[in-house]
Amino acid sequence: MNIQSTLTAGLNYLQPSALRPFSYTFQPPPDTPWESGSYELRPMPIADARTAATPQHIEREGFELRDAPTAVRDFLDDAEVEAVYHREVAELALAVTGGARAYVFDHLVRRREADRTALSFGRRATEGRAAANGRIHNDYTEESGRRRLALVLTDPEEAAAVRRYCIVNVWRSIKGPVLDTPLAVCDARSVMAKDLVSAEVRYPSRTGEIYLATHSPTHRWSYFSAMDRHEALVFKQYDSQLGGVSRFTPHAAFDHPETPADAPLRESIEARCLVVFE
Repeated sequence: MNIQSTLTAGLNYLQPSALRPFSYTFQPPPDTPWESGSYELRPMPIADARTAATPQHIEREGFELRDAPTAVRDFLDDAEVEAVYHREVAELALAVTGGARAYVFDHLVRRREADRTALSFGRRATEGRAAANGRIHNDYTEESGRRRLALVLTDPEEAAAVRRYCIVNVWRSIKGPVLDTPLAVCDARSVMAKDLVSAEVRYPSRTGEIYLATHSPTHRWSYFSAMDRHEALVFKQYDSQLGGVSRFTPHAAFDHPETPADAPLRESIEARCLVVFE
């Protein structure tokens, strides 16, 4: 009998409030905090998805792991990432979702801070890498997911002809196995609409919108132990189809309770991709 391995670790949930949360990606105005809202570190069971009885599926749990070696040599070389990795991500997204066309529209490299400071929104950046993001979030809301289509497909007629599309995130280690601050993903079927809170992400020239999450004991969390460079975690961030498929997959970095003291700092890349279906 297959017994799934599970650990308990803290995950940063938003505490309920009447105020709409916000966060800045750049130095905020004087006397304005980097982020608003109060968070609580809740101990939650997090299952090692590698030991699950059946493989995960992107349209069911909202995520799946693929063996997907990359030809990229230097993930800090934006030109190489855009020329090589974006193509790899698009091909992987199509293979996982069964979509017809895929458009990679951004990527971000992250690294855990050397002092292993408390996980937060991840505003700090050093040597071209953002910090690990320890807030439970989903990259798109119902509203911002709808807006993204026109931002990617700038031809109005082409966008209007799309019947269904989704947005996926592809997450990968860019060094060796991830032993420090792995990524946890929440089974999309365990997340209710009432658990998701719309929040502003303020950029220098625009304001984006994401979901944060309030705690629910029904949330089912997973991670993939020791993810290596040849693997990619693909998870759903939005789907225009309203029923029968996963739509939102909250996720967050977490401090693994069994991280070796000398574990290398986690370095990863995430790429976002819009997939159009026939």
